[in-house]
Amino acid sequence: MTNDILVFVEQRDDKAHPGALQCVAPAKALAAKAGGKVVACIIGDNMDNVVAAVEQTGVDQIIKISDPALKLYSALRYRTALTAAIEKADPRVVLMATTFMGRDLAPRVAMRAKGAVANDVVELDFTGSNELDVVRPLYNGKASCHVVFPADKLAVATVRPNTFAAPTGSGAASEDLPFAPAAGDDRIDVKECAKTGGDVKDVTEADIIVSGGRALKSEDNFKIIYELAEVLDAAVGASRAACDAGYQPHSRQVGLTGKTVTPKLYIACGISGAIQHLAGMRGSKVIVAVNSDPEAPLFGVADYGIVDDVFKVVPALKEEIIRLNG
Repeated sequence: MTNDILVFVEQRDDKAHPGALQCVAPAKALAAKAGGKVVACIIGDNMDNVVAAVEQTGVDQIIKISDPALKLYSALRYRTALTAAIEKADPRVVLMATTFMGRDLAPRVAMRAKGAVANDVVELDFTGSNELDVVRPLYNGKASCHVVFPADKLAVATVRPNTFAAPTGSGAASEDLPFAPAAGDDRIDVKECAKTGGDVKDVTEADIIVSGGRALKSEDNFKIIYELAEVLDAAVGASRAACDAGYQPHSRQVGLTGKTVTPKLYIACGISGAIQHLAGMRGSKVIVAVNSDPEAPLFGVADYGIVDDVFKVVPALKEEIIRLNG
């Protein structure tokens, strides 16, 4: 086993997932402390744009596994491909983003590579005895726990998106690794991946989210949320109360029973801030709350608060952003 750190770069349609590029930052810190290098692994087909994006993060080496059979995500085929990259690089640690793909792939790869896995980590460091110590939130962010990997065992960890910033650096040489399917990889053949939710960004992948609550009163009134999201290039989210009332689909629900998000900016419009909702968005870098109730719990975690009617504030914010953008 080397002291290298391998980063699996998730991609779709030749676009690297931002959370995957962000994993390079902790990988560089770990590699510097362990005296190893950072190796990126990209799996898919026709990945020139992804390779170019990864080169700009300053990794030391890129392993490409390109094959038409890998164009769409298949748990079994990607498991085999990433395991082959791990066998070649023989890294100490494997990092990937905490996404639907990352959560699905990490335990499969850890089992195949005889390693251990921890999900949704927010801190990583080596101990004095060369053991990897990671921190992951528990109980909806109210507590944290340390997970320590033995020094002689491969560590596989998924990193919460937007915890680190994607680094910049010089390009790295890439190396092609042939894909050799394992027996049983063809048990499931993915023919097509259909995107739901129209052209609106998914809340789990957005840097900015504008969410609406029950105070919007109807699906039609969510139009002002969409208009503000459009000028911010943001995703649209909703509280459980708004989704249960039919104002928005549950695919946009943020909270304990919905999706956990960690954007750079979270704007909550007409959301009181029940504990279930706070559990899904309290990791946001900057939180803005707009509510007519000055006692709304969300103001307790917000960086900025506006006590006023959402139907006055949201359109005014949109117009001001349009003016600032020229």
